[in-house]
Amino acid sequence: MMILIVVVVLALLIVLITVVKMHPFIAFLIASIAAAFLLQLSPDVIGKTIEKGVGSILGPVFTVIVLGSMLGKIIASSGAAQRISESLVSLFGTSKIAWALALTGFIVGIPLFYNVGLILLLPLIYSLGQRYQIPLIYMACAICSSLSVTHGFLPPHPSPTAIVPLMHADMGKTLIFGLIASIPVIVVAGPMFAKSVRHIPASPLKSLQVKIFEERDLPSTGLSFFTALLPVVLLTLGTWLNSAVANTSRYYPYTGMIKDANIVMLICLLVAYYFLGMKRGRSLKELMAEGIDASKDVFSILMIIAGAGVLKEVFTTAGISDKIGEIVKHSTLSPLIMGWFIAAVIRLSLGSATVAGLTAAGLIAPGIDPNVVNPNLMVIAIGAGSLMFSHVNDTGFWMFKEYFNLSVKDTIRSWSLMEAVVSFVGIGVVLLLSLVVH
Repeated sequence: MMILIVVVVLALLIVLITVVKMHPFIAFLIASIAAAFLLQLSPDVIGKTIEKGVGSILGPVFTVIVLGSMLGKIIASSGAAQRISESLVSLFGTSKIAWALALTGFIVGIPLFYNVGLILLLPLIYSLGQRYQIPLIYMACAICSSLSVTHGFLPPHPSPTAIVPLMHADMGKTLIFGLIASIPVIVVAGPMFAKSVRHIPASPLKSLQVKIFEERDLPSTGLSFFTALLPVVLLTLGTWLNSAVANTSRYYPYTGMIKDANIVMLICLLVAYYFLGMKRGRSLKELMAEGIDASKDVFSILMIIAGAGVLKEVFTTAGISDKIGEIVKHSTLSPLIMGWFIAAVIRLSLGSATVAGLTAAGLIAPGIDPNVVNPNLMVIAIGAGSLMFSHVNDTGFWMFKEYFNLSVKDTIRSWSLMEAVVSFVGIGVVLLLSLVVH
């Protein structure tokens, strides 16, 4: 009976978002309250459950996501992202342009959210297509595969960042495993898949206006790469130090501080503000105002995360999560595949990768035994499932279609299939990693 209630509640959530066109946060609240009554929770605890659900999920991730958005903004507004992309294209040359663009998308995608990264790199795609007569969709798939993978696999992006505490995973280790898994996925879904869509005709939107910096206004290549990759370097270094230093050492608490994502993101933001902003003549007041504007862009994402936390808390309070956890524990199916599959089904139904990942994680988390499956790999497996076959119910689908003036059929043939490749190759790589990572 409990499992039937879960299906009914998820169906209600899907209808509210896709048919009624309700914002996911409100839809999550309504579905959560409906679930509470169906599961016979006492009415006087529902309000407290909502509070606990919001606080428990936003607490570990709020700072990371907000600071990440502010860091991405300064990297974009300073011209550092443009410098990175131009440097890599120059290094690889036009004969290997897809590989250069895939690497560009990967590096730029680490600090920048998907939508921002795509809009930022559109002028590069347009200008290269015009200058060298290279098919736009060929280049777009190379870049978007990387942006999509970083969005689904790597902290500090919202979904993997929020799933880490749900799985009791480690942010630094998840990042390391995510980086390892990203490489083969990007190679297959990016440069290799892009060859199959070279023939699809596309033209840029003439009305699209994106700032392109003059050469003299760009930061140096070294500084651009340094600021973009600093979060990865610090989180990786902190994780290594935390493992290398004995927990009885007086320095051990400091290694824990270094690997903390909240501290790392604050350090990276301050470094970027100084080197990309203040040192180049911009005032701290201006940078702060820009950063606050950037943080407003992620408010909707934080609302979705909060809503997913409420539904997860209702299921936990009512014992649903324990029930599903028992099913996961006793299932002959790998928890990695189960997590990936649940996320994929929700993604196909709802469209939102963030909602799919968080909902799947909330359902499956209680059944994850760290002695049986690595929780860091679970984050990536669910992330891969959440990227499955984006179609007409996903905003990313329409962004890709409109920016390149494609038909729905051609968008499915390029963008949607590319996302499916990311998802299938992603879970395949995770399963291979699980053979050697325990």
